[in-house]
Amino acid sequence: MDNKETISGLCRANFQRVIDGKETDLFILKNKNGYEVAVTNYGGAIVAIMVPDRDGKLANVIQGYDSIEAYQQASEPFLSTLVGRYAGRIAGGKFHLNGKEYNVATNCGGNHLHGGPTGFHARVWDAEQVGDQTLVLRYVSAYYEEGFPGELTMAVRYSWTDDNELYIDYRGTTNKKTLVNMTHHGFFCLQGVGAPTTSAMEQQVMINADYFLPIGDKMIPTGEIRAVEGTCMDFRAAHAVSDKLGCDCEQIKLAGGYDHCFVLRKQQEGEFALAARVCEPTTGRIMEVLTTEPGLQFYTANFSKMDKFPARSALCFEAQHFPDSPNHPYFPSVVLQPGEVYKQKTVYRFDAE
Repeated sequence: MDNKETISGLCRANFQRVIDGKETDLFILKNKNGYEVAVTNYGGAIVAIMVPDRDGKLANVIQGYDSIEAYQQASEPFLSTLVGRYAGRIAGGKFHLNGKEYNVATNCGGNHLHGGPTGFHARVWDAEQVGDQTLVLRYVSAYYEEGFPGELTMAVRYSWTDDNELYIDYRGTTNKKTLVNMTHHGFFCLQGVGAPTTSAMEQQVMINADYFLPIGDKMIPTGEIRAVEGTCMDFRAAHAVSDKLGCDCEQIKLAGGYDHCFVLRKQQEGEFALAARVCEPTTGRIMEVLTTEPGLQFYTANFSKMDKFPARSALCFEAQHFPDSPNHPYFPSVVLQPGEVYKQKTVYRFDAE
C-alpha cells in the first residue's frame, strides 16, 4: 500500500518504523462505499476519516500527522490519539486508593493530564487487522507505569461500518485494583482538513446534557454539578459554537473557550445513547456521537499552536468518565477491580444533509 492506493493520500512508508523494539504501521479500514479510515498503532491515532459532503465530495474530517516522526515531535501530543490510563486531569497528580496515596505523573501545571507524558498516546500498540473493516489494538500497561497501580491489559477495537459509523470498543482487565478512564481524543473538522484548516466555530453543535462540571483556575472540576440552563454551556438545542464564545462568562475565560465535561442525559448507568450531534453548514456533513460513558469533554482546540491546525480549527468530543473523579467520591467510579472487565463503547456516525 502506498499513497496512490489510499484516497487520503497518506504514505504507509512514513508510518513504518521500529520504536522500542516494536513496529509501527498504517492500517486502512475501507467499507463497501469505498470510504476509508486510516489508523496507526502508534498511540492508536486516527490519521484520516474520508467521508463525503452533501455533493459527494470526499474530504478528511479528522486532524492527524502524516508520519510517525511528526507524532513523536508534536506540539499537540494527543492529536486524535487514544488517551489512557486516565483521560482528563487529576488534581496535583494525587489520589487515594485502598487507604494509600498514589502520585502519578504531572504534565500540566502540576496536575496529571491524559495519562501523563508517556501515556497510551505515546505507546506502540500490538495491531491485528481483521478483514477490511476492523483493527484490534492491544497494550499491556506495566505496574506503576506513570505511577498507576496494577498491570492493565487493554484491547481497543476500531470497526468501520458500511453505514459510515466508526465504532471504538474498549476492554480492559487488571491484576490489582487501579483506575481506568479511557477516551479517544479525535480533533474533528467536518469542513475538511486543509492547509491550514479553517475555523470550526461556525459548526452547529447539540450536546445531550442538562448539567456540566464547572472548573477552577487550574482547569480542575470544582466538584459542583451545575445546570446548563441560562448559561453559555447550554447546547441542548443546536447552535453555532461561536454564538457564546465571546460572552462575559467566567467558565469560557478560565478555559480560553470550551474545555468542559458535560454530564450526559442517561436513563440508566452505561446506557448506549446519543451524546452529541454536530453539523457543518457549508458542506452539510453531520457527525453524531453515541457512547456508554457518563461524560463528554467538549474541547474547542483553544491552545493549538500548529501551523496546519491552528487554534479553534477543530472540535473534540471526548467520551469518558469525569475528570478528577478519584478526588470526588460522588462522581461515577473509575476504579477497576481484579476479576472485573472495563468496558466502553463510543461511535462516531457520519452523514450529510
